[in-house]
Amino acid sequence: MTQIVLASGNKGKLAEFNQLFNQYKVQVLPQSEFDVPSVAETGTTFVENAIIKARHAAEFCKSPTISDDSGIEVDALNGQPGIYSARYSGENATETSNYEKLLEALKNVEARSARFQCVLIYMRHAKDPTPIIAQASWEGTIAYEADGNGGHGYDPIFIPEGSSQTVAHMDAQHKNSISHRGKALALLIDALKQQKIIG
Repeated sequence: MTQIVLASGNKGKLAEFNQLFNQYKVQVLPQSEFDVPSVAETGTTFVENAIIKARHAAEFCKSPTISDDSGIEVDALNGQPGIYSARYSGENATETSNYEKLLEALKNVEARSARFQCVLIYMRHAKDPTPIIAQASWEGTIAYEADGNGGHGYDPIFIPEGSSQTVAHMDAQHKNSISHRGKALALLIDALKQQKIIG
């Protein structure tokens, strides 16, 4: 079985990746198994930060890596929180404090269009000059208040296009089939197949 290291310790992401890659006889391992220290995300875009994380993990693990950088962009806030989505409410940010800050920032705003962005990077080795980049978005709007008990991150306040409920009401399988990460993963798998990296 081929092994790829995920440049993240996020259990939800790991389960999602393994679910998809299993059928290609690929096992995705978290970088925490290799004691990879965290790296400063000094990029100004999702692509730059995903490359930083993938290269860092590949250097430590001497293995192909996949990294994910994702977040939510709100048009009325000039694309914020964007790359700062995970730490939007400060150094000790929690998922709840992040989305509460976003709701507060939009308190008197009617135009609430937003999108989730996901960039996935596959790096063959730490010096890979042509990493595979897969990028996808998920359009929607920001709700006026949090609603629903499922999902994570900004799911309780994001209403996808064509839906009347927040993502926090969706079951995981349905979400994974239509989300920004689900779409980016499908693009990544297509690219890996085209380059004969997976069967």
